[in-house]
Amino acid sequence: MSEQPSSPVLVTGGTGTLGRQVVRALRAHGAPVRVMSRRPREPDAVEDRIGPPAQWAVADLVEGTGIADAVRGVTAIVHCATTLGSADVRATQRLVRTARTSGGRPHLVHISIVGVDRVPMFYYRAKLAAERVVQDCGLPWTILRTTQFHDLVADMFAAQSRLPVMFTLAGGARLQPIDSGEVAERLAALALGEPSGRAAEMGGPLVHDLRELASMSRRARGSSRPVLPLRLPGAAVRAVRSGGLLAEDRAVGAVDHKTYLRRRYGS
Repeated sequence: MSEQPSSPVLVTGGTGTLGRQVVRALRAHGAPVRVMSRRPREPDAVEDRIGPPAQWAVADLVEGTGIADAVRGVTAIVHCATTLGSADVRATQRLVRTARTSGGRPHLVHISIVGVDRVPMFYYRAKLAAERVVQDCGLPWTILRTTQFHDLVADMFAAQSRLPVMFTLAGGARLQPIDSGEVAERLAALALGEPSGRAAEMGGPLVHDLRELASMSRRARGSSRPVLPLRLPGAAVRAVRSGGLLAEDRAVGAVDHKTYLRRRYGS
C-alpha cells in the first residue's frame, strides 16, 4: 500500500452496504474520506464514531447533480454506487466525465461482479457496459470483480419470508458467497495503491448450490418451510448452472456463509 494521500478518497454510494464498510476501511488506514450520498449527513453518523468526521458530498449520479463538487480535489474514487440497467451505465459515464474535467487525475476504482461477461442477464450486461466506460475513461483505473455478497444471498431468501415455501433454482445452480467487509478492505487497499487495471478476482471460500443455501437460510431463521426448486429455461439460467458466477480458483474469502448467518441471526 502506498503512502496515505493528503487529498480525500471519494466513495460513491458511501452510505450503502458496501460503501459504508469501504469508508470505515479507508479511515482505519488513516486516509481522509469524502462520502458521496444522495442524502444529507445523518446526525451521529456511524462513520463519525471512528474518528474525525468524514467529508460529505450530496450528489446524485442518476440526476447529474452535485457531482462536480463531490469529485473536486480527490486523489481517488471508489465507485460503489449502483442502480439498475442502463441508468447504471449513464451514472458511471457522468462520474467519469466530471472527474476528467475536475482538474486532476483521480484513480478510479470500480466494483463489479464475477461472471458479467459470461451470464447474459440484463443487470450483468449493464455492469459489463459500465466496466467498459471505466476502461475507456482516460483516467488511471482499477476494476475488482467479486462473487455475490453473503448479504445479497441472505436477503434473497429473507424476501420470501411471508411465502408458504422457499423458491430456488433447480439443476445445480451454484454461488460462491463472499463477505462484503473483506471486499471493502480490498477496495480500500486498491484505492490507496497504484492503479492495476483488472485486479485479481475475489471469490468466497466455499461453493454451494442454491438449494443448499436456501436450506441454510431456513435453518438460521428457525423456519420449517419446504424448499421448492424451480426448473427455469433460458441462457442466463444455463450459464449460472454451468458455473458462470464462480471464481473457484480465486477462493480467497475467509468468512463462509454459515458463519455469516450465525452473525446475522445468532446461533
